[in-house]
Amino acid sequence: MKRRPTRRPSRGLVTSLAPGVTPALALALCTLLSGALPAHAASHSTGYSADGHRDSYGTKASYEPGQNPRTYQAAPRGFEPVFTENVSRHGSRAATDSEDGDLILKLWDQAASEGQLTKAGKEFGPQVQALLDAMAKVGYGNLSGRGRQEIQDTAVRMEKRLPGLFAHIAKDGEPIDVVSSGQGRAVDSAGEFATALAKADPALKPLIGPARADEDLLYFHKAAGGAAYRDYIDNDERLADTLKSVTDQPATHRAAVNVLKKIFKPAFVARISAGEFSDIGSDVDAAEAVYNLYGIAPAMSAESPGGRGWHMDRYIAPRDAAWFGYLSDAEDFYEKGPGFADSDITYKMAGVLLDDFFKKAEARRAGTSDLGAELRFTHAEEIIPLAALMGLPGSTKPVTAQHPYTYADNPWRGASVAPMAANIQWDVFRKGHTHLVRMLYNEKETAFKQGCRPVSKGSTFYELNELERCFGRTDPTS
Repeated sequence: MKRRPTRRPSRGLVTSLAPGVTPALALALCTLLSGALPAHAASHSTGYSADGHRDSYGTKASYEPGQNPRTYQAAPRGFEPVFTENVSRHGSRAATDSEDGDLILKLWDQAASEGQLTKAGKEFGPQVQALLDAMAKVGYGNLSGRGRQEIQDTAVRMEKRLPGLFAHIAKDGEPIDVVSSGQGRAVDSAGEFATALAKADPALKPLIGPARADEDLLYFHKAAGGAAYRDYIDNDERLADTLKSVTDQPATHRAAVNVLKKIFKPAFVARISAGEFSDIGSDVDAAEAVYNLYGIAPAMSAESPGGRGWHMDRYIAPRDAAWFGYLSDAEDFYEKGPGFADSDITYKMAGVLLDDFFKKAEARRAGTSDLGAELRFTHAEEIIPLAALMGLPGSTKPVTAQHPYTYADNPWRGASVAPMAANIQWDVFRKGHTHLVRMLYNEKETAFKQGCRPVSKGSTFYELNELERCFGRTDPTS
């Protein structure tokens, strides 16, 4: 969850309604949100469990391939792969700064000086400091060891999925284009992917071009094309009111107190809640800091002592982690995802990236490009709106003010939509003059949006011209 001093509401028990939020709407929100929390999940040192506890990590969830490659459908008879293209989020990383650790350690130091730490709390401070030291060594915002491995493994699996294509690329000397947002962790991810791909098939090494940067394509939320979007984030009152209504409620305060009681003795927690340490942060600020450290810890597992993990889940119960995970997901849903049903401001700008997917596939079909592969590396801020624009699973249901985003009735989950190293891939197959496209979303065969017709019922293959029709696109090369 992000901290924005200029917009951050004063959280905890609600004492007044946000502007434009009527008492009836507030009651409706509380009723709906009461069903938003997932069922209690068992805690594990890895932070994951089979019953969905992974969702509590939101978009900081570590990457897991979505499908066993042995279960992929075979291409229709006679079709051979001729091109592949993808867009990938960077791999797992260190936190972007030390803000969360600094905040909670200030409170910890105060409590320690007064003898106000629980038994677990006495271990918490040194553990947080060790995690901060590890992140500083990696470099705040940089790829962690786990992140590098995620990207490398994804490259190797791509090569294994399409051995015929890469053999053809090597035989014919077809170039492989590598492009990133230009931001450090995306640049590094591009390099890790290219290196791993060349190692998997050394014949590809001389064909992999030097990585280039394209901010307009892969960092569009910060580029010229994202100006209207940035105005929405900074100034839209409905967005601000909605996020306040979602977060500023008794359930958040209760979860915060639960988290803090694992570290501090009840009397000290009461003083935090009463605002005695407001110069450091509120009870919700402090609990969010603990949650954010919990969330980033799996990404830093390779840097933990002995590689055994940081075990930050000891300091936040599964139910409370799930609540803060929901709040984080709500923020991403409204700011980057499907958002409000009457607006496309959060995802319209992703059209530049979808357009590039089509352009590359169409150029290959037209014979105006000899590219064998197009490899793109970006961020959650691009993957999430692209998923909404494309109507990918989990990103198809926007909301209204009267029926806000909840876990109870909306499938959007950050851990599924855009975990670390999330990726979308199109593989193009040809037979004669017919070109088919198969899409993989986090390496799972995925149908295109409703209204797009596959070549046969249940198939994951679509004619390229059918996708052009379905997405309302006219091929400029035809």
